Amino acid sequence: MAKSWKKVFDSLKLNSKFTLVICFFVALPISVLAGVLFYNMERNVITENRNYMEYTMERNGDHIRKNIDSVNMTTQFFLNDEALLQMLQKSVRQEKPDTEALLTFYHSNIAALERLVSNNTLLYGVRVYAVNDEVQEMMPILYSRSRMQKMAWAGEADISGWHYQYEDDLFENNGTTQLAALVTNIEDYENGLIGVMETAVTMENMFPPLYEDMEDEWSCFISDEGELYFGGNEADGSEEFVLLKMEQDLVKDGMYTRYLKQDGEHLIVSGLYVRELQGTLLSVKNISDNVRYVYRMRNTFVAVMLVILIGLAFLINVTVKRLLRQFYEILKSIRVIQKGDLQVRIEGCGNDEMGELGTQVNKMLDRIEQLMKENIDREMLAKNAQIRALQNQINAHFIYNVLESIKMMAEIDEEYVISDAITSLGNLLRYSIRWVSGNVRVEEEIAYIKNYLVLINLRFDYEIYLSLNLPEEVLKQEIPKMSLQPIVENAIYHGIEELAEDTNIYIKGMIRDGDCVIEISDAGKGMSEESLQRLRRRIAGEIEPDGGSGNGIGLKNVQDRIRMSFGAEYGITVDSKEGCYTKVTVRVPAYRGEREERLKNKE
Repeated sequence: MAKSWKKVFDSLKLNSKFTLVICFFVALPISVLAGVLFYNMERNVITENRNYMEYTMERNGDHIRKNIDSVNMTTQFFLNDEALLQMLQKSVRQEKPDTEALLTFYHSNIAALERLVSNNTLLYGVRVYAVNDEVQEMMPILYSRSRMQKMAWAGEADISGWHYQYEDDLFENNGTTQLAALVTNIEDYENGLIGVMETAVTMENMFPPLYEDMEDEWSCFISDEGELYFGGNEADGSEEFVLLKMEQDLVKDGMYTRYLKQDGEHLIVSGLYVRELQGTLLSVKNISDNVRYVYRMRNTFVAVMLVILIGLAFLINVTVKRLLRQFYEILKSIRVIQKGDLQVRIEGCGNDEMGELGTQVNKMLDRIEQLMKENIDREMLAKNAQIRALQNQINAHFIYNVLESIKMMAEIDEEYVISDAITSLGNLLRYSIRWVSGNVRVEEEIAYIKNYLVLINLRFDYEIYLSLNLPEEVLKQEIPKMSLQPIVENAIYHGIEELAEDTNIYIKGMIRDGDCVIEISDAGKGMSEESLQRLRRRIAGEIEPDGGSGNGIGLKNVQDRIRMSFGAEYGITVDSKEGCYTKVTVRVPAYRGEREERLKNKE
């Protein structure tokens, strides 16, 4: 898959690639930031609702504990009422109190207990039931056993403890108020069970969240036996899922809050275990609308960003095309050049990188045309040189035969100096006229210089000696033909001739740092610093020779030929001191046996 995408990307044009890359690097940080932003928004919605549910559950817990404390305090107060206990004991013993005692009990104790209950707005009522029907009922506090049997909880095996969500069936037409009550057995040491007390509160007062009509929110109370008690609100069908998920969290202590998802619904569940009631108050809030609102914002943002990105891609593509217009012009010109048309030129090159590229392409074309012209001229020169070489070879045979005849005549007349001079001249001509396509050895160039000095010494009344210090490995090195003789000639005519006295020309060679270095020195008149600098500049081509004597044409030719053969890092350098010496140093790359290998390969 990655290879196919890479193949598609590689096949695109440059402006399309730039557009895709720019759009990618624009969309990437926006996508990351948007993802983080909307993720945080979703988490904030969940966190805010969790905090709300925790706060609400803490408030409901405080309310429930307040009710429990009120119920417990009232129950304890009734249990400590001696007159009430005595009345229940008499009922157990089936003793009938007189009328006066009953009236006193009713107006003092029952009235006080009734006021206590009425003053406590949290209570629905407190009822004390005798264990039989032998008691005189005094409403709304004291009732007989048969009256208790009408209550829903009276039929349970163990009636003590809390009872939830039952109706007040004590009297007919008592309404459908749902109650929660703490039922307490009243026992006496002598008589055992003497009565039952019901301390009741309304379910709505005991568990307010069960009866709150709030959108997307419901509550229930779960007893330890697993009984569920719902109030006036209705669950949204998620109670089974919530109870299943929360079963592991229904611990017997503390409060918890969780975030759950069910079939695309987002729920916040909060639970509070009430040890005194032996059950858990559970509240569930459906926050799907809030979360979906965040999702709608995210989707809207994505859609808007896609539209903006498409428009941005179009603008980027147009802009990149405009920026690359000169590049495409250059590419078009290169395609024309590939077809062989070297006359094409790139117009309107600017100052930026593309303009510089176009300028360099134009320079390259100019250079190619120049090199092609030079190559054609060089080929023409080579052809002419070959023709001249053939002519020289023809003429050389005639000259050699004439020189041999003169040499024989000189030897017959015993003019051996003339004979030796003619021999040297013949060798000089043979070396000069001989056609050589490559370089020659140093030893061949030295042999030529020796013959040259023999003839030069015939002209002067003084002697010029050649002092050589050339190791074998230097003698075997290759240099361009006629590259040392012009230096020697320059030393004679510009350094020695004016002194007119016996002198030496020193030629020293060595291998240094992988290069072959040959130094040609004379003890002539030297030159001034100004003349030396002018000569160096002529050799370097910085100034044109003026055509006069000592203009450095010969040395510059040697420099150019060496550099053409070996590169710009090689060539000659000149050092001189007026009245003392002049030294020319030739530097060429050292070759070790390569010429012999080439000769063997040719053979």
